[in-house]
Amino acid sequence: MQIDWGHFGSLPYGETTRKLYAFAAIECYSRMAYVEFTHSQNQSSLHQGLLNAFTYWGGSTQQMVVDNMITAVIERQGRLIRFNGAFLDFLRIFHITPIACNVAAPHEKGKIENVIKYLRQNFWPLRTFTDLYDVNRQVTNWLDTVANVRIHQGTGKRPLDRLAQVRLRPLPDLLPDCRETQTLKVYNDFAVRFDANVYSAPPWAIGKQVTVKADQSTVSIFYRDKKIAVHDRCWQRGQRIETASHKEQVKKLTRKLWLDKDITAFSSLGSEAVAYLEALARTRQAIKKNVSKLLCLKDDYGSVSVIYAIKKALIHNAIGADYIENILYQDMTPKRHHPPVRLKKEALNNIRLPEPSLVEYDAHAIKRNKK
Repeated sequence: MQIDWGHFGSLPYGETTRKLYAFAAIECYSRMAYVEFTHSQNQSSLHQGLLNAFTYWGGSTQQMVVDNMITAVIERQGRLIRFNGAFLDFLRIFHITPIACNVAAPHEKGKIENVIKYLRQNFWPLRTFTDLYDVNRQVTNWLDTVANVRIHQGTGKRPLDRLAQVRLRPLPDLLPDCRETQTLKVYNDFAVRFDANVYSAPPWAIGKQVTVKADQSTVSIFYRDKKIAVHDRCWQRGQRIETASHKEQVKKLTRKLWLDKDITAFSSLGSEAVAYLEALARTRQAIKKNVSKLLCLKDDYGSVSVIYAIKKALIHNAIGADYIENILYQDMTPKRHHPPVRLKKEALNNIRLPEPSLVEYDAHAIKRNKK
């Protein structure tokens, strides 16, 4: 298998443009090609392109020939090659051995160079595209109806027919997540800054560090192990992309309230807690007073029991901490009968923290065991 990139100009998005690259892969024996256009040549784009190629072919190869691009080869001295660590981690899942071309030896990757040339001469001329989705839709159709079903000049057979003779390795059951991932802060405008645009998050996440995962079509925002927002990816620049629900939450509760530590801690219980906050605001109740009491109930009964009571209260439109307390009193037994130790400094007794995620502890334990 050989892979390479080709630069194909740019696509217009309003007043801005984005560079357009073609990721090409070829199964050497069958000459079966795969092509995908991207706006980036970064690590995640390389991995996603390879994964899509394996999926398109129905399996992976034993070896992969790569150019000396930084996403595959960090450095080399003669025959000594230092491969990119992230690249090796990706290949390890598929048990693929990488082979780096020698410097200034274009003949070593001649097959893939021919694919790029064939793409420029037979697919690209006289075509128009509206966006990245459109160009990828057209190139996939071209692969299926032209490139991979023609009689190949070198083999005298159709690449699709020769691929049937190749014993590709089956793909693993659990495929890697190749999305571009960044850890970002949610600012006071309840949004993160990603790829020259602004994407909204729930207002209760203001001030928190969240994980943003993006592919070519979507941008997903996670807080700990929970997905809290999903947006269509925007390829323009300087745009604000937000959901109507986030705007409504800000209208119902002012930004000042969302910055309150108790409200932040209560919101971290989940979407039911956020819905109950909105109900408190809608019925014009004292939000801070109710939240303070609800957090005390969480300390006594546990977060699972409080969420159960909130769900039941929302069904019957019973809005207020007193209703939650009554439901818990009737249906539950407090988990803790003894109050915590009181510290001399009163401020320390009022510290509230968001609900912890066991996923983080598991990741730390796995990392420690590897060491």
